[in-house]
This record gives sequence, structure tokens and C-alpha cells, in this order.
Amino acid sequence: MIRQLWTLSVHTRAFLRRYMPTNILLDAIRTRRGLKWGVPAMLLAVPYLLAASTITTLITDGGPGWLNLLVLLCLWNTMKFIIMGPVSLILLGRARLRERAAVRAERRTMAESAEQAT
Repeated sequence: MIRQLWTLSVHTRAFLRRYMPTNILLDAIRTRRGLKWGVPAMLLAVPYLLAASTITTLITDGGPGWLNLLVLLCLWNTMKFIIMGPVSLILLGRARLRERAAVRAERRTMAESAEQAT
């Protein structure tokens, strides 16, 4: 039973990662080229907050209770985008430090090989 639940959760995660627009966008932001778009992507949290607020108003005015699921989904997506901004800055800083270290190591290797050649 646990094995089936585990398999179902793995397949569900793979489906959501592959086909849900917010997950596709966040995966694109996590690439080296996309890290610079993490902070502007935080602005996408605003429409999700607006949608959650609007749906909450509909619910309080007598809307169906299943709309609460949409509110939770909007709030979850809001949190994902808000968190991705600072995380992308940290990842970008780490990537740039690694790139600088690689350039320094390459220069050092070239200088050593030039000294040995002369």
C-alpha cells in the first residue's frame, strides 16, 4: 500500500512539474540564464493575490465552498514566486562566484604554463 502511494506521489509530482505553468516558469528561472529574472518574477505574485482576494469575496457572498481550493492554489503560487526572488539572487551570486573562481584558476594555469615555456 505504501509503495503504491509513493509511486502515485512520484507520478503526480512529475506531472505537475512538467505541465503546470508556474512550475515550468520556476524551472526556467532556476537555470543559469534565468536567475536574473527571479526578482521581476516576484511581481507575478500580485495577480495571484488579487485572484485569491476576489475568490474569497465570492465565497463570502455565498459562493460554493470548493472555491476555497482555488484560494489555496493562488496563495501557494504567490508564496512560490515571492520566495523565488531572494533564492534566485542567492543562486546568482553563487554562480558568479564559481565563474570568477574558474576564470582565476584558468588565468593562473595559463601564467604557470607561460613561465614554464620561457
